[in-house]
Amino acid sequence: MKIYYATSIRGSAENNIKNAELISLLKKYGEVLTEHFSSMKTDGETDLSDKEIHDRDLKWIDECDVIAAEVTNPSLGVGYEIRYGIERGKRILCLKQKNGKKLSAMISGCDYVEFEMYENMDDLDEILSDFFD
Repeated sequence: MKIYYATSIRGSAENNIKNAELISLLKKYGEVLTEHFSSMKTDGETDLSDKEIHDRDLKWIDECDVIAAEVTNPSLGVGYEIRYGIERGKRILCLKQKNGKKLSAMISGCDYVEFEMYENMDDLDEILSDFFD
């Protein structure tokens, strides 16, 4: 199974610890196409142009079976990726920390998105187990 993991990169001051841990959990269920997010700086990728990143990521979404999106930090890019996935009939799981900002109704109210809230990595492990089983 191919998994596209989407998360805020440029718009988030979060460190990569959560990304690394979440990607590690996702790898139990398949190949994570965006595994490099676990070791990136939060300012994004500097060796590729914006167009190259855009085209590569849409290709990965076309190839993936599932999109897992961490949506605690609002991101135009993640919203774009979710919509693109919906249009292609991808199964989509959105994950949000319970103590984070309120999620956009365009995501939480969407019938094509499975939405789960979590407090810690144990919650995420259980959510992913239920989603992939």
